[in-house]
Amino acid sequence: MPPRRKLSDLDRGRAIGWLQDGVAARQVAQRLAVAPSVIIRLKQRFQATGRVQERQRSGRPRATTQREDRFIHKERIALRGRPCNKDWLRQTTLGNAYKLPPTLLLVVR
Repeated sequence: MPPRRKLSDLDRGRAIGWLQDGVAARQVAQRLAVAPSVIIRLKQRFQATGRVQERQRSGRPRATTQREDRFIHKERIALRGRPCNKDWLRQTTLGNAYKLPPTLLLVVR
């Protein structure tokens, strides 16, 4: 199953606006290139809470910021095809830049 595409706050607001203007959920879903069930759940959440922001999720807190994640991903793409053991990664710009433990460096494959 492909990963879900998250709707931005702007897209969520647009969807609610269109729904309030009388546009069908299926048409809103087509405009935003998501499944109709996403729009229906968004509408139900908005009716129940009056908000469109994502809810807090349970689980372990993130160890890196989105900016660090992008940097790690870019570095990993650049290093594709090279060995990827923990000692070698510590010596790369990725390991030196963030002083990350090897377990975090190996997250993006």
